[in-house]
Amino acid sequence: MATATKSRAKAVVTRKRHTEGFKREALGLAEKIGVSEAARELGLHSSQLYGWRSKAELLKTRGQVDQEQAKEVARLKRRLAEKEEELSIVKKAAAYFAQGVK
Repeated sequence: MATATKSRAKAVVTRKRHTEGFKREALGLAEKIGVSEAARELGLHSSQLYGWRSKAELLKTRGQVDQEQAKEVARLKRRLAEKEEELSIVKKAAAYFAQGVK
């Protein structure tokens, strides 16, 4: 039984990479005229724009979380410094009164 092998030439399809600037402008256009219309004008799939928009919103949310965490860290550092100063004062007072007991 002889089988014939078929040689198929596979077309190499490379994904087109868009710059962040292009994505921002595309999202701005989508905001103005709608996702479907912007995708049609730019030759993109609307799902690409939706994906870019979701990712941009996620990054913005992460940025807000990072800012809130930075504020909390700064507040906690200030509080720690205050407590360290209070402890230093208490230690000095304890040493002073311990000298009087001897």
